[in-house]
Amino acid sequence: MGVMEQFWSASLEEAKQGYVERPHTYMCLLCGAEVEKGIVYPVDGVLFEASRYMRYHIEQEHESVFAYLSGLDKRLTGLSDHQASLLRLFFAGKTDAEVQAELGIGSASTIRNHRFALKEKERQAKVFLTLMELLREADKNSSSASADKARPRKPEAAEVEAGSAEYEAILQKYFPQGPSDALVRIPRKHKHRLVICREVAKRFAPDKMYTEREVNDMLEAVCTDYVTLRRYLIDYGFLDREADGSAYWRTGKDNNEEEQEERSVNRKQELKQMYKEVKSEAGVYQIRNKVNGKVLVASSLNLKTINGKKFMLQHGSHPNRELQKEWNELGADAFAFEVLEVLKPKDDPYFDAKDALEKLEEKWIEKLAPYNERGYHQEKRM
Repeated sequence: MGVMEQFWSASLEEAKQGYVERPHTYMCLLCGAEVEKGIVYPVDGVLFEASRYMRYHIEQEHESVFAYLSGLDKRLTGLSDHQASLLRLFFAGKTDAEVQAELGIGSASTIRNHRFALKEKERQAKVFLTLMELLREADKNSSSASADKARPRKPEAAEVEAGSAEYEAILQKYFPQGPSDALVRIPRKHKHRLVICREVAKRFAPDKMYTEREVNDMLEAVCTDYVTLRRYLIDYGFLDREADGSAYWRTGKDNNEEEQEERSVNRKQELKQMYKEVKSEAGVYQIRNKVNGKVLVASSLNLKTINGKKFMLQHGSHPNRELQKEWNELGADAFAFEVLEVLKPKDDPYFDAKDALEKLEEKWIEKLAPYNERGYHQEKRM
């Protein structure tokens, strides 16, 4: 699951605090960074337990949850640039007169009208959220009453029998170069989508657990709109995933129903255990501009989360303004995310991974000197 998808699935309270609690970590909903439980993190002589350190991370990296969310693209917030600016000023405690003076628009009464419009938008959002929650409950009740309780409701259209002339005609239409090649487009008809999803699902090994990035990479080779394709694979029951999106696996729906029922529970447990045994790695990485060679050096306690930085760049919310500006100008293809060095843990009860990681990052910054025309870092003034 992508970072923003994690945010959509979070509760309102989790969204407000900006992170979610997992069995062994706390995960930032804004960038995907994770903090391991059971570790005390030293910051300027103060010791933070994991949840407090996650709040510190949000303050340092994103300023606040409000600042981050209000800076997202209007396609995600539903707010115009003007409305987002007003919200930020209201959040800062500005009076109507102060807001009017700062923005240079209308009068204080105009600002009061804007406040009313935003409150009206809040009421509309509450009605919409209530409707969607009721719809979700209706779907859940309908699903529980169906014969297959573990799978989402089946689409209204009947499935096309595999191997039939109709099945082969659909394949030829959407996979003119063969089912192992790229998809022309995602079909609109449920019946055709089922055929496409059944064929795409065959690209996933039946006894392997995949990360979201691996799933996206595989589906992007099939279709540019890999997010929609992934959703259909899950909705139609060909792929399943953990609630937090940490792992995906093929369900075996393309086998007969008896075989699927017999194998699904055991296979899921086995694959989940295999996935948990893959330990996260801490290390230093760089975001490299392939056009001009400039780099940004950073570190993470879990290198799997660096995709969160890519998400921030894609949505214009990365804290490094120069990097964000060039990303906007050149596009994602002009940048590479590369691991420079993985931190080697020590079998020592006094080993401080956070401190060791900071020193490792400093080493690489000193080595690469990513300043001025060579990088996106600002040289520290003595």
